[in-house]
Order: sequence, then structure tokens, then C-alpha cells
Amino acid sequence: AKHAMTARYLYEHFFLAHIVFSEADETQFFRLVRSRTPPGEPVSEIPTRRPYDDPGAARFWYRFQRIHETLVHKTHMVMEFTPERMARFQELFIEPVWIEAPHVVPLDDRAGANPFLIYAQIPPTSRYRFLLDHSFFLIQTLMQGPVCKGQVALNVIHDHFWVFFLDPEADQTIQDPDFLIEQADNLRLPNEQGSDAQVLQSFSDAYRRRYEAFYTAKVAHYEELDPEGPDLDEIWRGRVASDSPVLTVYRHFDSASLHHGALGTLPRTLWVMDYSQFERIYYALVAGFDVFGNLSHQVNVRRYMDYLRMEGELNFLAFLPKENRLPTLKEWYVGDRAIQDVNPDEVLMDWSTRIPFQTEDPKRELVEMLIDDHILKSTGIGFDDVNYRRADHVFPAMPTSFDTAEEILDGFRALTKPGTSLIRHIASFDVNLLYVRFRDFEDEDHFVSIVINRWHDNVNSMFGEQDRLDPSKDYLDFHLGSIGSYPNYFFDVAVKDIGDFFDLLDNFDDSPEYVDKVRKYGLDRSDPRFWETYDWFQARLDEADPMRAGLYDLNRYYPDADDGR
Repeated sequence: AKHAMTARYLYEHFFLAHIVFSEADETQFFRLVRSRTPPGEPVSEIPTRRPYDDPGAARFWYRFQRIHETLVHKTHMVMEFTPERMARFQELFIEPVWIEAPHVVPLDDRAGANPFLIYAQIPPTSRYRFLLDHSFFLIQTLMQGPVCKGQVALNVIHDHFWVFFLDPEADQTIQDPDFLIEQADNLRLPNEQGSDAQVLQSFSDAYRRRYEAFYTAKVAHYEELDPEGPDLDEIWRGRVASDSPVLTVYRHFDSASLHHGALGTLPRTLWVMDYSQFERIYYALVAGFDVFGNLSHQVNVRRYMDYLRMEGELNFLAFLPKENRLPTLKEWYVGDRAIQDVNPDEVLMDWSTRIPFQTEDPKRELVEMLIDDHILKSTGIGFDDVNYRRADHVFPAMPTSFDTAEEILDGFRALTKPGTSLIRHIASFDVNLLYVRFRDFEDEDHFVSIVINRWHDNVNSMFGEQDRLDPSKDYLDFHLGSIGSYPNYFFDVAVKDIGDFFDLLDNFDDSPEYVDKVRKYGLDRSDPRFWETYDWFQARLDEADPMRAGLYDLNRYYPDADDGR
């Protein structure tokens, strides 16, 4: 029973993985599937909408099925199976004494949506440490999986934010396993309604009330067990060099990408994820999400994600001085009356903090303490040399020459100031990711991604996103190499023209002179150079990370100017 339930838990978290075995050919990838046939016979996959659905077979086997189709970057989410990883599974799931005598729980579509009940027998510390071991992959399945497709689905998150994690030793909800079991009813997810729920259920507040009851109980639990408040050690540092204790999320209008470490400047909002939030996000938006589900299913999941996003933000705010929490929350939800008029006793922990803050900007101070001194050094996580701005930062003037790498980097840094002109004048709302080929600098061509981060007053509503934008606060991030899976536009710039190209980004005003510059450096779909340029970017991605590379998707590439946009 212990092995059966462990296998079930692993399958439900790895069903989207492209698995590669470290001791085999690293160009061969496999999917973990449920099969009607045992090892030694050809795989006969049992397809189901969700990985926890009843497969309808009295007996089935977990099998590895070879992937033969062309790999596309947007769905190529790699998981390496190594002897060390298999030993870690043994350490987390097989060796510990379980909370209950191991027993096989019958497969049931409705109950399967609540992992806190199905896997209550497995120690929650083991489950959470498993999630942390695979933090990058599991959040990647959210960002690149079926749920994060389309503007309405993506406008539940900000364009740029960082994610930290609560240390397992500090997560009071798993240190007291009875708490999660007692709260199992409040932890129910809207996915339990299935893919064809009644439309009226989309407008029900039943899950919001359950969520509020759980969050209120969680706050009270922390105030009782950790009354002095948190310190830095309660943020997970990472265990080994390959861990991702800090993640960067970029939203690219109707898609998103995930990145190891702290990319870009200090984001406006940040999360600290704990076990219950992490598991609910995964089961609501990955394991339990049906892209073919009806309107009610998709609206319910989208609404529930609002609560989960806010929980991550509130977890972060709990580390700040008490007097800073509510003002910061209101800065994150400009124009949202529910937040502007909120009763702080209902949403904010009534505790102090053990972190010795010294400045008037505790959010920045906390993040810099974490990145500079706390996060495990072997993970290689540090601040972004081009885009991150310390408190005393002064934007450099645009250089007058670009003969050295540092002068070019200073040009990028000058353009990271909010409200750069080209952003304000981009006619198409959904152009957020630009790829630039800089030719012949020091005898090489260089690939730079330009990420446009749009300011939203708040992201607390599915509709009316356009009304919550403020282009004067939008900003650019510049990254050497590839960001995202869906490039929106290509630029091709000779080194002698870098100054002119930077002038285009900095001073574009829709005049004929600047429109001609866009036509000079930019490539419409009909441009004779288009496919050569695409192939060049694709080749750079393939060379940079052969195991994780896949074909870019051009379905969101900006149309030709002749299309009238």
C-alpha cells in the first residue's frame, strides 16, 4: 500500500513531465502514463481528463512511454530521473513511518480533487519537501501547462513577480498534521465539481467562504504557535545546489514563463508559498484543470486563483513590520474597494517580526537580506546585474558610444526606467516579448530578449484589464538569451546601429522617422529575412540548453503592418 500510494502521488505530479534518464540517451524523453498492460508488453495508455480520474480498469500499471513527436518549447517541461532522485523518493516516502497505516484509497473523481484527504496518511512534511525539491518543475507546469493560455486566464497574475517558499520547519500547518486534516473540508477545491458543473455554480461564493474559513484558522494557528512572528530562517534557503528557492514569473500578456532565481528589478509584488498553498495551486490549476471543461469549471478555477495569489502575497507581508503590511497591500490593489476598505484584523497576522529592519523600505530590505545573505549560495542565485536597482540607484545617461560591452549594458540600464517611449506607443496590446539579434559585436552575434512588464493597478478581476493599466509605469527588462516560448517580434540590429536602435526604444514618438526605424530593424512576417532570423534564434536556444530546448511558437507573433494593426 505504501508503494502504491507513493506511486499514485508521484504520477499525479509528474504526468506532464518529459522525463529523461541520466544513465540513458539524454535526447530521449518519456511520459509517465497509466497503462492497461504490464512491463514487457507494448504500452496501452489509459487516457483520462485528469491524472486522478478513475482509469476504469481493475488493474493498471505505471509505465514510461517514449515521446516521438516534435518537441515544442511551450510544453517541453523536463524532469531528470537520476539515482539520487530515486533515493530521495525512498527517503521521503518509503522510509518514514506514515501518519496512518498505509492503505490504498479508492479512486474517485470528486474525492481525488482534494489531496489533503487522499494523501492524509503520508506525512505532510514529506509531501512539502517533495514539492520544494521540484519547485521549478511544478510551478513550470502551471506557467506552461494548459491553464495559462489566454488573456483572461493570465490576468490573475502581475507581469513580473518573485516567489519564495516557507521553510518546512516553519510551516506550522504541517508541523501539526491534524490541522490540515481538520481543515480538509475548507481546503476543498472547485475542481471537485468536475468539467461540466452547472453554470450557476460559477457565481457561487461557497469556495470563497471555505477559503476564508481556512485562512482565518491558519492565521489563528500561527498566532498561537509562533506568537513572536517570523525571522529570516523561516524562508527556505534551498537544500542542494540544483534547488530553486527563488523563482521569477513573467507574464507575457496571454502566456507566461518561469525562471530560476531573481530576474529583473525588485518586483512590485512578491509571494511566499507554504505547503497548503503550493498543493492547492497545483491541484486547482494543473492536476485538476480541464482545458475542455465548460464555462463554470474555468470560471470557478480562475476565481479561486485570486484567493491563492493573495495568500502568497499575504504570506510575504507577514514578514514585514506590522505597520507596513496594510499600506503595502493597498499599494498592490489600487482601485480595489474591497482591499482599500479592508479590516486588517481579517487578513493580516496580528504578530510582530523578529527581523531587525533598519530602513524605511522594509520590502526591499527583506528581499536584499534574503538574496544577499540567506539563500543557499550554491544555487547561484543573485541579483540581476543589468536590471536590478538598489535603493540608491540612479539611472545612467544613455552612452554616446557603444564600443565596449559595458557601454552597451549601460544602454540597457538606461532603458529600464519606467515609461520608456516605445512601450507607450506600441499599438498592439499583446506585444510583450521582443527578440533582438545584435550582429558583429566583438566578432559574435548576441541574442537579447526584451521583456515588457505592464503596470496593473490591481489584478483582482477577470474583466476590464485595459482600464487598470498605466503605461507611464511600464518598464523593460533586458536578458542575454531566451525568455519565453512565444516571441512577439524580432529585431535585427548591426553593431554600428546600436545607438540608433536604443534611440528608437527610448524616444519613439510615432513620427514617420521613427516608424521607418521600426521597419528598418523589425521583421514583419512577410519580411524575406524572417525565416532566416527565426532559425538563428532557434539555433541559439538549442545550443544554450539542448535538453530543455524546443521549437518556439509563432502563433502570437505580431502581424504584418498591412494587417491594419
